[in-house]
Amino acid sequence: MDDDPGQRSLLDSFLRSQGFDIVLAESGERALELLPAGNFSMMISDVRMPGLSGLETLRRVRHIFPTLPVLLVTAYADIREAVIAMRDGALNYLAKPIDLDELLAAVRQTTGIAQSAPLNLGAERKLPPHVIAKSPLTIGLFQQIALIAPSETRVLITGESGTGKEVVADVIHTWSARATGKIIKVNCAAIPETLLESELFGHEKGSFTGASALRIGRFEEADGGTIFLDEIAEMTPPLQAKILRVTQDGKFQRIGSNREIRTNARILAASNRDLEAEVKAGRFREDLYYRLNVVELNLPPLRERREDILPLANLFIAEFGHSRRLAEAAADCLKNYPWPGNVRELRNAIERAILLSQGELILPEHLPTKLREAARQAPPAPAADTQPLDEMERDAILVALQQHQYNRTETAKALGISRRALLYKLQRLRQQGFQFE
Repeated sequence: MDDDPGQRSLLDSFLRSQGFDIVLAESGERALELLPAGNFSMMISDVRMPGLSGLETLRRVRHIFPTLPVLLVTAYADIREAVIAMRDGALNYLAKPIDLDELLAAVRQTTGIAQSAPLNLGAERKLPPHVIAKSPLTIGLFQQIALIAPSETRVLITGESGTGKEVVADVIHTWSARATGKIIKVNCAAIPETLLESELFGHEKGSFTGASALRIGRFEEADGGTIFLDEIAEMTPPLQAKILRVTQDGKFQRIGSNREIRTNARILAASNRDLEAEVKAGRFREDLYYRLNVVELNLPPLRERREDILPLANLFIAEFGHSRRLAEAAADCLKNYPWPGNVRELRNAIERAILLSQGELILPEHLPTKLREAARQAPPAPAADTQPLDEMERDAILVALQQHQYNRTETAKALGISRRALLYKLQRLRQQGFQFE
């Protein structure tokens, strides 16, 4: 039960992919109408909704169905209310953005269904040839994308600069039902503040100096398709308010016009900043953050997915139209470097090496000096999928999990690693015999 169509779409597509039957309700009133007609195992409800709130709906459900488990979904600011609601009989609560692993675990535990349906990406879910996914982290990321892409939900893509956020947006669009429509991309950091509103929403002729003709905005162009707002944190507060309205009801106005225009564009947003910190600092609207962040995809940095480095390097060599290959010593340089600039830096290094190399082989001397120095200083890297975690790292993970009530997202933040990296480490710990709640 949620008034946000994107949130409903996400839960529907994800839980159905795991073998559950779902009935959707857009309000508390509608949920109370549906409950008597079905034999439901549990109810999942948002907290803040227009009309009958999730908390009031919970209280009414308790009178009619005193034993029905109710799982609340709440934004950070609502958690105190959610805890109070548990005294009124809520089973538990999940904080937004929803952690799909935690959601699935809660639903399985409540319903008693321990096994999920096998994940089937299907022929239409093949990765494009220019997308590399060899490491467990990247494979897991695209498996998650395969689950959320068919829904209509908004997605916030986060990660360091150069990790491939635009590539992920392209894959989400390609794997969605909107693939036949356009994907419109707007780099909010690259457009001057005075022009960004016109770029997004368009303007009428004569609406300001220099507006010599009608301009169709990017939201209007993306109708029926997808709009990707890159570097969303660069928007000013007044423009954030206008984006909030589009996320709420799909309506906007061109500059210089009072006529409302509707758009049915799916919104994907991206940022290399910590938007939660931006919210706390007052630089980003909290309500917009939660509207955009129905699902968060955190892209792991290249240093955490080293199995992707050489395949990416070979892809870039082929992209530049050359038949050169990496000498073993050069490949070692690439594998041992931490890549603070991520995939973008790797691509630039390969382009430089091709320009400097004359023969068939790319040698270490063709690579930037800092790569060669890193290779000399770094010990040989162990195989990530065969070496057990050392005792200190294992203990740090277990303690952080307990401190954050086994919330994977918060645990990853506390440890200073990506959520996907944490999930991979937990998988390795399970292989060593450890169990987690």
